[in-house]
Amino acid sequence: MSAISELKFLTPIFNNPNSQTQQTQYCYYYHHHHPQTLKFQNENLRSKTQNFRCSNLALKPQQLRPCLAAEVVDFPPSSSNDDSEQNPEKIISSSAAAAAAVAAEERKDRRRVVRIAWEKLVRWSRSLRSKSRPDVLQRTQKVVVLGGGSFGTAMAAHVAGRKAEMEVNMLVRDPQVCESINENHFNCKYFPNHKLPENLIATTDAKSALQGADFCLHAVPVQFTASFLESIVDYVDPGLPFISLSKGLELNTLRMMSQIIPQALKNPRQPFVALSGPSFASELMNKLPTAMVVASRDKKLVNQVQQLLASERLRINTSSDVTGVEIAGALKNVLAIAAGIVVGMELGNNSMAALVAQGCSEIRWLAKKMGANSATLTGLSGTGDIMLTCFVNLSRNRTVGVRLGSGC
Repeated sequence: MSAISELKFLTPIFNNPNSQTQQTQYCYYYHHHHPQTLKFQNENLRSKTQNFRCSNLALKPQQLRPCLAAEVVDFPPSSSNDDSEQNPEKIISSSAAAAAAVAAEERKDRRRVVRIAWEKLVRWSRSLRSKSRPDVLQRTQKVVVLGGGSFGTAMAAHVAGRKAEMEVNMLVRDPQVCESINENHFNCKYFPNHKLPENLIATTDAKSALQGADFCLHAVPVQFTASFLESIVDYVDPGLPFISLSKGLELNTLRMMSQIIPQALKNPRQPFVALSGPSFASELMNKLPTAMVVASRDKKLVNQVQQLLASERLRINTSSDVTGVEIAGALKNVLAIAAGIVVGMELGNNSMAALVAQGCSEIRWLAKKMGANSATLTGLSGTGDIMLTCFVNLSRNRTVGVRLGSGC
């Protein structure tokens, strides 16, 4: 058996110094010439002291931890010129580096296994939720759309195209538009060149339109919403979910749609969802890719609306920040008018960039003061809608600003 000059570096190997039971442990001892294997037996040190050559030890056996006997397996005879014999610190550092490398590799393997297991769990959870989730579109039989404007018509056509067996009723006030939709399947006022689905029906009778409806899409302008809803309150079911397509604040009262609708219907618990985002009615009618967001404090309801509206060409995100979505959708109109004025006065791109940047900052500040989440203002209902209305010629608010700035 070869001699071991130092035992101090062996003591950390054993975790239980008081154990008297015999255990065998192995470690790999690395040397640049002779990588060897050391086998350690956990026994009482006093009973095996004779197995060691302890002449170079400064400590007595009684002062050492009972790290017990060591037996060298295939260990070559030590040489007087061996660097490892003369420099035990080098042995310790090499062993520590090798152990650290092995430990790091084991940590990577464990993390990889955990990540793969987590990904499988997430996929399984999503699959289970999708199977257990009720098919809202399948059980929806009737949807009513209040208002026959451009965006109301576009959304009505989109919903009607989702399911041919579903009845979609549009409540309009213009008898000519009503007749055009029912007889020719065209909205002669807003979309005379776009044919509407055959299951889309127009009516001027609020009672027949609202009776038996599963969802209600509200597309009446903000300033006329209160008076309009008060006139049809007797026909509205208290549990009918209202999906607001209108953006803006009521003049004088500065109420949002989430406040106007429940108060006008005299039902504080009326289900409410706000729909917003960068979307032009003409592009929806042309079936171009679009993304919008629906917001409600009722998580279950907002998921149902998402299932009702989402399609291959229309992506619907969900949010619980109703205030942020409504404030961003209302105040972006003011910013769009200002952007149009910059264009009309030919103030240049520098002014446009400064205006929009400062406007976004002020909208975000106001929304946060009103309790909104700042992240909402960087999403579809905030930055997305602002970009669309400020820089695209199809925006009506921007067009008004251009005319004001140019003096037309």
